[in-house]
Amino acid sequence: MPELPEMPAMRDPRTRPGAQAPLGATWDGEGTNFALFSEGATAVTLCLVDGEGEETRIPVVQRTELVWHVHVDGVGPGQRYAYRVDGPWEPGQGHRFNPHVRLLDPYARAVDGVEAWDAGAFAYDLAHPDVAARDLVRAETDQRAAPLGLVIDPRFDWEGDTPPRVPMADAVIYEAHVKGLTWRHPHVPEELRGTYGGVASEAVVRHLRELGVTSVELLPIHHFVDDKFLLDRGLRNYWGYNTIGFFAPDPRYRCGAVAGDEVRQFKTMVKALHRAGLEVILDVVYNHT
Repeated sequence: MPELPEMPAMRDPRTRPGAQAPLGATWDGEGTNFALFSEGATAVTLCLVDGEGEETRIPVVQRTELVWHVHVDGVGPGQRYAYRVDGPWEPGQGHRFNPHVRLLDPYARAVDGVEAWDAGAFAYDLAHPDVAARDLVRAETDQRAAPLGLVIDPRFDWEGDTPPRVPMADAVIYEAHVKGLTWRHPHVPEELRGTYGGVASEAVVRHLRELGVTSVELLPIHHFVDDKFLLDRGLRNYWGYNTIGFFAPDPRYRCGAVAGDEVRQFKTMVKALHRAGLEVILDVVYNHT
């Protein structure tokens, strides 16, 4: 797959009202529609981020049934983006809106990078000495810890693929971790170990079929957080819980460095497993987030 273009900083981008659905960033060949749900927001700003980290900020003024939306002409695959959202500061009611915090789109189809805890992540001042009051202290410094959403080209040739739909009574389910299943397998090409491509490799598919399983249940492959308390101890979140992007395959399991290519690689893996007669089940845990 060719590398995605590095989207340059935009000057005076042309916008249209766009549509409230689907949520997330949707490229249509001419530009990209951005749609974000927020019940309590009073203002939403779309931030288009270039390769140098500079933001082009676009006020999102159109709102339909609690969804804020805008179409930006000329924006296509490879564009990194985020949001800044303002609204009430009422911690007692669960509202901690703060436009100084750059937010990841929860409906992003791909995520570029991982969280940078040292760049600031919270709407309140963690350094405040009074623990009881710190949730009431609104941080005025720019917080950019969140990774960025990435506009993708969703086109993919599924070649008529359909899932096996194995009846549960007949299912023999093999639970596996993308990295754990492939990292030490001697017959998986070294460059594919730990990746979606490794799961789809001939050696792994053959192994699964020889076991007699009907279904592969993958531990979370959605974009997840490496918790700060783990990183502070020199550890990582191996299992993939603490999801922050339920619609984005995690790039940690991508082969190569092309941002967003994990989406194509994930689809290719699913197609290969289906072709071998193996059902694919995803472990999705909504209370680990």
